[in-house]
Amino acid sequence: QVQLVESGGGLVQAGGSLRLSCTTSGRTFSDYAMGWFRRAPGKEREFVARSWSGGNMDYADSVKGRFTISRDNAKNMVYLQMNSLAPEDTAVYHCAAAFLGGGSRRSTTWNYWGQGTQVTVSP
Repeated sequence: QVQLVESGGGLVQAGGSLRLSCTTSGRTFSDYAMGWFRRAPGKEREFVARSWSGGNMDYADSVKGRFTISRDNAKNMVYLQMNSLAPEDTAVYHCAAAFLGGGSRRSTTWNYWGQGTQVTVSP
């Protein structure tokens, strides 16, 4: 079993920045792909970013160039640095973990999920 807990959400003005953190427990952190998804009010959950073995990273087109995913295997943590935030980034952000071979852009391919942290961007 793997447990994920997000933190770092909050209220910021457009153009501002936030860094989300996700701490993991239960398994060897480096064995998993890690990802971030978000769900805005009235919308379906969408892919944001992911990271897996070999230093691979992938971003949704909507956040590429603004968001950066990183991980610290020694601390069992993953981060999402969000810059140049816009109102359309407002959502609940969830971190996720997937076994090797999983963890695509589809949310159904991930094995474990955190409870989410709210990010609100005002105009």
